[in-house]
Amino acid sequence: MQKNKTLKGLLAVSAVAAMFSAFGVQAQTATTSTNPNQAGKVSKDGAMDNTNSTGMESRNTASGMTHSAGSVNNGAMQSGSTAAAGQTAAGGTAAAAGAKLSAGDQKALKDMAMADMAEVATGKLAVSKAQSAEVKAFGQQMVDDHGQALAKVQSVAQARGVTLPTELDAKHKAMSAKLEKLSGADFDKAYMAGAGVKDHKDTHAKLMSDAKKIKDPDVKAVADQHMPVVEQHLKAAQQMASTKSGTTSGK
Repeated sequence: MQKNKTLKGLLAVSAVAAMFSAFGVQAQTATTSTNPNQAGKVSKDGAMDNTNSTGMESRNTASGMTHSAGSVNNGAMQSGSTAAAGQTAAGGTAAAAGAKLSAGDQKALKDMAMADMAEVATGKLAVSKAQSAEVKAFGQQMVDDHGQALAKVQSVAQARGVTLPTELDAKHKAMSAKLEKLSGADFDKAYMAGAGVKDHKDTHAKLMSDAKKIKDPDVKAVADQHMPVVEQHLKAAQQMASTKSGTTSGK
């Protein structure tokens, strides 16, 4: 009996010791895993670090966007400035185009217009009344060439506000009236002497004189285009006058 009591007491003591040992292990585990200072510090510091990093990234991103937007705006301003400069230049050109021509430039345009109108008018008479096929062909060339030349003069005059004559002057009206009364060989002779040789000589002389006073580049360009046409016509008319009967040199 005594031995049994002793055994039971040992067993009880062992059970109590085992229970306390198990409790101590659990307490140590809980303390290690839930250390409030360590865990809280890491969590708090980590959150702050992450917040700061995120904030810096956000600021950097915002700064980048602002810089980018500024670059775009600057580009737009530069583009706008360039466009404005282009418009100003275009406006300046348009203003220059509308500037009033000098008296010499206006006279040159009017002289060319009158010469062209006269050659077209008498050329049409030659096409309908000339007896010689060669004279008819010459008249048609006058209508075509001087018609094109007149269109160029009118274009410049309209752009620069110059009023051109709309009808022949007294001298050319008289010539046209005389030619309308003639026919056959008489017409051919009078036409080649007047419109063919004399008129082209007069036109050439005026072109040479007006060229010395021309200042405007557009007027000069039209005059320069007229010169070779008039010279070619004059040469052809003189050759016809010297080789064909019924014509004259116009001297």
